[in-house]
Parts: sequence; C-alpha cells; structure tokens
Amino acid sequence: MTYCVGLRLNTGLVFMSDTRTNAGVDNFSVTKKMFTFETPGERVITLMTAGNLATTQALISLLEERSKTPSERSPTILEQPTMFQVARVVGETLKEVIESSGPDGQTASAKFKASVIVGGQIKGGSPTLFMIYPEGNFIEVTDDTPFFQIGETKYGKPILVRAYEADMSFEDAIKLLMVSFDSTIKANLSVGLPLDLQTYAKDSFEARNQPRIEGDDAYYQAISQGWGDALRSALMHLPSYELK
Repeated sequence: MTYCVGLRLNTGLVFMSDTRTNAGVDNFSVTKKMFTFETPGERVITLMTAGNLATTQALISLLEERSKTPSERSPTILEQPTMFQVARVVGETLKEVIESSGPDGQTASAKFKASVIVGGQIKGGSPTLFMIYPEGNFIEVTDDTPFFQIGETKYGKPILVRAYEADMSFEDAIKLLMVSFDSTIKANLSVGLPLDLQTYAKDSFEARNQPRIEGDDAYYQAISQGWGDALRSALMHLPSYELK
C-alpha cells in the first residue's frame, strides 16, 4: 500500500509520500513514489502515485519518455498550457496504461488500478493540485477540499482535518504531515519510512527542498515521541466519564 498527501497553502504546495511497497508480510522494499518535471522559470509539476506498482511505473516511464523528446513524442506535460491540461494528459495516460495491461484490456476496477496526485504551477496560472482516478477522470483542489490523499488515507486524515490552515507556514505544514504520516505508519504495516518531501513556493517555478526522511531522522523521531506524549497528556486532562 501507499500513503501520499498534497497540501495547498497560501504560499505554495507541500508534498509528502512514503516509499514502502510490499508483496506479503515478509517482503518489503523501498520504491520512489514522487516524481518532478521541471522547466526552470516556467513550470514545476510533481506527481505522486499509489496502486499497482507495474502500472504506476509504466505511467511515469511513459510521461518521462514523452517529455524527453517533445518534438517526436506526444503528448508531453512539459508543453501543456495549463495545469488542467496536464491533469488531463496524466489521466489519459493512466487510462491507456491500465487498458493495455491485460490481453483483453483491464477495467479501472481490476488489479492494475492506480491513482495519482498531480500538483504544481505553470506560468500564468496559480499553484494547484488534482487527484486523478484509475478511470482517467480527476478533481481539482478547492477551498473546501484543500488537500488530497491517496493510498492508506484513513489513519492520517483526522489530524489534517482538525489542524490544517491555508495560511500556515511551510514549516508548520511539514510538522502536520509528519504527525499524519507517523499515525499512519503506526497503524498500518504497509506504509513505512523513508518519506519523500517536497515544497514548492508560489511563483518560484523551481522545485526545492526535496529531502528523504529516514527512520533515524532526529526531527521525525522527536515528532513521533512528542505527539504520542501530547496525546496521552491531552487524554488525561479531558473530563473523566462518571459511572452511575
């Protein structure tokens, strides 16, 4: 399984993904799930993937191949005029990969399904995020839905819903995501460290801050321990139930 989150802030975008893939309880490996396409000064596009690994790797390979030789191969996301059109191309490519995965073509509900978060900014537009479904259709982030999750979403969502603010700093957003991922990792064996992180500052048209957070990262360990202690303290300060 997978856990990926994309947040839209007033100051830009924040992306975080885990890297665990598994084929059984005793067969884990590390695989990158975050990919960035960039034309400095003109556009930055980041994708995060969840689902069947063969499908997501084929999707990224196709997008990369078509982007490296735009004069000969199309469509390329590096030539689309808007992020909406980028999402459309990614959705169509995902659908193409899924349909070609079996001898008779596979439906989105089959074992080859995958989902994608696409985010970034193209000059002339605003930073935005899209969530793309296996069928190739997609939705865009809104003020009411300011973040997207894919993969194992349920364990890390409560803290995002309660604590997210559009005007929070990148630093606070990363702290929030750390708590969300730590909660998910502790609850689900199929999500695990290391984590990939990327921030994008509005109108910078440059990808920055792309660290990999390993299991022994001091900040992550401090967040994990501190959040657990804070939860226990908060619980003890809540009114006790009165048995009658």
